[in-house]
Amino acid sequence: MISPYTESILIFIGINTILAYSFYIPMTTNQISGGQGAFMGIGAYLSAAMTVNYHLPFPVALIASGLLSGFVGMLVGFPALRIRGLYLVIMTLGFAEVVRVFFLTSEYFGAAYGFSKIQELTTMTNVAVVLGLIIFVVYRLEGSYLGRALEAIKENDLAAETLGVNITKLKVLMFGFGAMVAGLGGALYAHYALFIDSNNFGFHRSIEMVIFAIFGGVTSIWGPPIGAAILTVFPEGLRFIQEWRMVFYGLLMILMMTFRPQGLVTKHMFKDVLSRRGRQEVGDPA
Repeated sequence: MISPYTESILIFIGINTILAYSFYIPMTTNQISGGQGAFMGIGAYLSAAMTVNYHLPFPVALIASGLLSGFVGMLVGFPALRIRGLYLVIMTLGFAEVVRVFFLTSEYFGAAYGFSKIQELTTMTNVAVVLGLIIFVVYRLEGSYLGRALEAIKENDLAAETLGVNITKLKVLMFGFGAMVAGLGGALYAHYALFIDSNNFGFHRSIEMVIFAIFGGVTSIWGPPIGAAILTVFPEGLRFIQEWRMVFYGLLMILMMTFRPQGLVTKHMFKDVLSRRGRQEVGDPA
C-alpha cells in the first residue's frame, strides 16, 4: 500500500508524461508548438464543465475533452503549415494567450475567480490507462509505414513530398494528435487539482512541456517519460526553490544544451546498449 504522498507524485509523473508527449508528437514532423498549454486548458475546462455543470460521467468528459482539443489543434494546424521554426513557436504562443484570455474573461468558466467544486475523479489507474494507450499508439506508429513517412518529413519535408508523402495531411494530423493528448492531460489535471484558473495554462505551462520532452530527448519515444519523471521528482527534494522552479529549469536547460543537446535518451541508445551487451556475451569465454 503506497502512501498518499507517493501516489500524488506518481499521478503527477503520469500527467506530466502525457503533457510531454503532447509536445513530442508534433515534433515528429518538425512542428515546434509553444501553445500546448492552451490545448491542455481547453481539455481541463471542458472536462470540469461537463462533470460539474452537467453531471456527466468522467470517462465521457475525458474523451470529449481530448476530441475537442484535437479538433481545435487541427484548425490551428492548417495555418501553421505556412510557417515553421521560430515563427511557428511565436504563432502558437499567440494562440495560447488568446485561449488564456478567453477563459480569464468567460463568466461561464469562472472568469478570474477560476473554476472550483471539481470532483476528484483522477486516479493512478485512469492516468496509467491513458498514458499506456498513448505510448502504445506512439510506439506502433513509429514502426509503421506512417511512422517512416513521418521520419521522412522530419528529415526533409520537400524530399518526402517528392516521394509521394502527403505532408499537409500528416502535419495537420500530428498537430491535432498532440493537441488531443494535451487535452487529455488537462482533463486529468483538473480532476486532481480540483481548482483551475487561466494562469494554470499560460506561457509557463507550455514551456514546462517543452522542457520535459527536450530534457528526456525528442528523438526517442522514451525521452518524454524519462524527462517528465526526473523533472517531477527532483524538485520535490528542493521544495525551498519551488517559487524559483522556472529559473531552475532554465539553468538546467542551459546545461543540457551545452553538454548534451540531444537529451538524456537518443533514438538508438537502447538498441546500442543491448547490441553491445550481446557482443560481450558472445565474446565471453565463460
